[in-house]
Amino acid sequence: MKLYYNLFLLAGPLSSLALIVILLAPSCESRNHTNSLKPESQDSLASGLKLLSDIKLSNVKGGFDLMAVDIKKQRLFVSAEDNHTVEVVDLAHSKTMRSIPDIDEPKWVVYMPEVKSIFISTGGDGRVTELNDSSFAIKHIFEFKEKCNNLRYDTTTHLLFVGIGKTFGSIGAIDVAQSKILYEIPLAHYPKQFEVTDSLIYVNVPQKNLLQIIDRTLKKVISEITVTENSDNVPMALDRTHGRLFIGCQKGKLLVYSIQSRRQITNIDIKQDVDGIYYDSKRRRLYLSCGEGYMETISQTDADHYVRLQSQISASGAATSLYSPELDKFFLAVPHTADHNASIRIYQPQN
Repeated sequence: MKLYYNLFLLAGPLSSLALIVILLAPSCESRNHTNSLKPESQDSLASGLKLLSDIKLSNVKGGFDLMAVDIKKQRLFVSAEDNHTVEVVDLAHSKTMRSIPDIDEPKWVVYMPEVKSIFISTGGDGRVTELNDSSFAIKHIFEFKEKCNNLRYDTTTHLLFVGIGKTFGSIGAIDVAQSKILYEIPLAHYPKQFEVTDSLIYVNVPQKNLLQIIDRTLKKVISEITVTENSDNVPMALDRTHGRLFIGCQKGKLLVYSIQSRRQITNIDIKQDVDGIYYDSKRRRLYLSCGEGYMETISQTDADHYVRLQSQISASGAATSLYSPELDKFFLAVPHTADHNASIRIYQPQN
């Protein structure tokens, strides 16, 4: 400021006026700076996720993988992979109900009320296990060659798709009605999260930095996209209305693709270690959970443009989440650490 004051004294009146205009004008760096997300406004801070309850899971050690919800009975099934249990949480009374033990690294859970079953994929023994949803007794075991991870269920065809592999990769199909494995579709390497449509399956293959696209009729990969923005493309979500595919990269990018053109529309800076992405079609928002210790709420202004509504602190390592549109609740799994017990935090999206 002293330098600017001296320049003001040395300049004449007109020059001084020009100098003031220059000082008040935005810098070239400010004018040229671009960001995929607009900055937060004060009003937007009330538009994210509001904490409703924090249910302690005192018997759980370590971290979590995916959850599933029983809408009718208000139950949440949580894969406590390090604890080798699936935790059953009573959502109506905000308390734990029971712990299903001796599950070899549970990864994903799918609940199917039409067959009164819970399906659990396990990484330790390469299985998908079907349990009775009341007694939790084993109904069927489907065995694969290696680690089983992500699950997706198609209610129309009654097919349960499973991501398989550690040294290789494939997508397996289980006929739930007939309780048998139908086929496997080979991939470039092991799959992470994937999304299923009537005709296609979109699969993240992080080891090769690929998005592979499977034709369900042909039962083979028909196209692939190299994920060049970042490495470790793990979580995925699909906006079926606008034809947009969202892919999260662990180092801090959210990629938006058109499923029609199969081209990237935009990329968005996010927090690191994202593992959960969910699209809220009612509000046209994305909810992200990041292991860096943040949750992100991003608004879709239109199919190609996005605005951050909130980036809020959660807990370190809390990367696993689930959004239930039926309950309109967002569930965050907080892992056990030296500082705090494991818990399930329940959030309400704000309008």
